[in-house]
Amino acid sequence: MDKKDTLALLPTGGGKSVCFQVPALMMEGICLVVSPLIALMKDQVETLKNKGIPALAIYSGMDHTDVKKTLQHAAFGNYKFLYVSPERLETTLFTEFLPAINPALLAIDEAHCISQWGYDFRPSYLRIADLRNELPGVPVIALTASATQPVQDDICEKLLFKKNHIRFRQSFARPNLSYSVLQPPSKQTKLVEILNNVTGTSIVYCRSRKQTQQINDLLKINNISSDYYHAGLTNDQRTLIQENWIKNITRVMVCTNAFGMGIDKPDVKTVVHYDTPDCLENYYQEAGRAGRDGKKAYGVLLHNSEDLNNLMNQVDIRFPPVEDIKRIYISLMNYLQVPAGIGEWQSFDFDIATFSDNFKLNILQVTYAIQALAKENFLSYNEIFFKPSTLVFKTSKNELEEYQSGNPQMEHLIKGILRSYEGVFDYPATIFENHLARFLKCPVEKLKADLITLHRHGIVRYDPQKDKPQLVLLKNRMYTDDYKIDVKAHLLRKETYYKRVEAITGYINNGKTCRSNQIGSYFGDKSIQPCNICDNCLDNKTIILSVLEFKLISEKIIAKIKHGPLQIGELENLFKGQEKQKFWKVLDFLSSENKIETDKNGIVRSGK
Repeated sequence: MDKKDTLALLPTGGGKSVCFQVPALMMEGICLVVSPLIALMKDQVETLKNKGIPALAIYSGMDHTDVKKTLQHAAFGNYKFLYVSPERLETTLFTEFLPAINPALLAIDEAHCISQWGYDFRPSYLRIADLRNELPGVPVIALTASATQPVQDDICEKLLFKKNHIRFRQSFARPNLSYSVLQPPSKQTKLVEILNNVTGTSIVYCRSRKQTQQINDLLKINNISSDYYHAGLTNDQRTLIQENWIKNITRVMVCTNAFGMGIDKPDVKTVVHYDTPDCLENYYQEAGRAGRDGKKAYGVLLHNSEDLNNLMNQVDIRFPPVEDIKRIYISLMNYLQVPAGIGEWQSFDFDIATFSDNFKLNILQVTYAIQALAKENFLSYNEIFFKPSTLVFKTSKNELEEYQSGNPQMEHLIKGILRSYEGVFDYPATIFENHLARFLKCPVEKLKADLITLHRHGIVRYDPQKDKPQLVLLKNRMYTDDYKIDVKAHLLRKETYYKRVEAITGYINNGKTCRSNQIGSYFGDKSIQPCNICDNCLDNKTIILSVLEFKLISEKIIAKIKHGPLQIGELENLFKGQEKQKFWKVLDFLSSENKIETDKNGIVRSGK
């Protein structure tokens, strides 16, 4: 409100949106919000509209006409917020409308994306600096949940912050969140044990789509209410699964990191990482979805030595050689049938698995090559994409009356559209075919067929919904001789990624220092006191296991499995209270000495 540039570091669930939405409502004019997350953009626009606050959004996948109409509404309508994906800032159309839009405040969400030192660098964010030169005197608020000190400095530099700028950092401490890092003999058994011991809503993060389904099956076998979520599901499936979890119809969400962004559910009790995340930034954000109501909650990371080896191996996989990136780029353009010199802002339905099969390419190599091309600002690829159906009339009202006279079978549909959607002659309206079919009392398939007929006759422009992954070309296809990639920047990103892997590995292997202290130190917050509730703090208080106690517990374990293999859970139930912690210490020792063996299903048997 004092017109000073501001950097706000607020943890997940810390209220970032409020920090720019409330000041914007107190200002004359519109607030321009730059955000890379289409799903979150749409969610915030809908939330604002439901509160009676007019808001708009422009994102990848919208066609030229829709973008122009939205910009006209922002410039000349009574709107308070315009959400824009960073790629759209670079278009000529946006630049032409900017003086008329005349923003009063510029809000940059996920601001770490502007920094090459950040874990999610996006070159399109660098355009914001040019935007500032065109908006002198307009204050900027940059918001992020997780940025290290170098990234914070880089954000302020890249966004051309003035010398009197303010940095506000909420503490990275979560006093009600108990962090634990566990290396169990069986992850499956430990996961079931955790979810049985801690009641309430939970999230289980997995590395792959296939694994979300496998873990979901495991939980159902153990009578734990669960469902799985990943980017490969249809939009309708994802929406239903998410709603059931939010309403507590489903207790546990087993998911990839495609789930969670923008989810505001305060009563999540447990977040379990079944696989090791690739950086502390992601881990802090994802674990931080637990305990937003201020009550005791748990963030548990399960790992084994194979996980850490795989993480280190990922460095070379995630950053393929530049020659491979070029080869995949050329194959991609051929697959999409884009001639050299054209293609800018074209959007394509794109299935990465089909493309990889057709060109006999490794799907992981393709995935990371596409990510590298996105970081070079050649294209954008959005796997979680949903664009609802839209419709706008292309004729005048007189021409429409003439058409109805000659096609009376369409009159009922046309009148139904006009009654259901205001302004449909001026601006593409979002339509939901199921709702419209119920209103018109006709089968939805017939409705869709009639809408396509109106489209073919030139009466309306009807764009059916899309929920397939979208690949958008941000630049024309390069001629082969002109192709170039910033090798130095590519190698710098690889080195930075390696340092992040080292940091999460260090966090896992550090069994002494308070987990909150470790996380706070990584983000430059040195003020955090020991939490006294994480695994390391509790272990530091644990009574030392005496020789006699070790002997009694180990004898009890060996005696029990002497008659046949047992589940770990059955063995653990032999011990009460603090003895359980001692049981696990003895079990780890017996396993390391090969006196017992534990398979992946958590079955314990005598060693060889």
